[in-house]
Amino acid sequence: MSSKINPQLFAAHEHALQSSPCPQCGAELQLRHGKHGPFLGCTAYPDCDYIKPLHQNDGHIIKELGVPCPECGHELVLRQGRYGMFIGCSHYPQCHHIESMDSPNQAESSPDITCPDCGKGHLIERKSRFGKLFYACDAYPKCKFALNAKPIAQTCAMCGFTVMVEKKSAAGIRYQCANRQCGHFQES
Repeated sequence: MSSKINPQLFAAHEHALQSSPCPQCGAELQLRHGKHGPFLGCTAYPDCDYIKPLHQNDGHIIKELGVPCPECGHELVLRQGRYGMFIGCSHYPQCHHIESMDSPNQAESSPDITCPDCGKGHLIERKSRFGKLFYACDAYPKCKFALNAKPIAQTCAMCGFTVMVEKKSAAGIRYQCANRQCGHFQES
């Protein structure tokens, strides 16, 4: 039975071991396996926390856009990633600038509501990795405000918060204050 097993199947990433030493401390790099797949880790861990993934999930470049990145000035590229197409900086992983591909129907369905947390961004419709819709500030990661229900540009009568969320029930549509400390309900 053991003669039927090809040893090369288990040595798929062994070529990675013949790389240079750890760039941070100079110690030897060792092949390790984590929940996100195989990676090279420094043998001086936990003193040195250098890791290098063996397969990048940064998306394949489809097209160069010829537009400079607003964060670092390098060119923006169109990429195909795990959750669809997106615009990212060509200087990844040094620059993490990402823009989503907004389809025209998504821009129409998303209400134009200013983020109540930062006041600079707008709430846009997004889809989680599980396919569930949510609404988040487009200034992410600087602003992490997000809602699970559809936001409505209406001021709460109790606390004065500028955003309410739409709640559907058997009794009809009601609006609830998006402020977690308030939670006041209003009729539509």
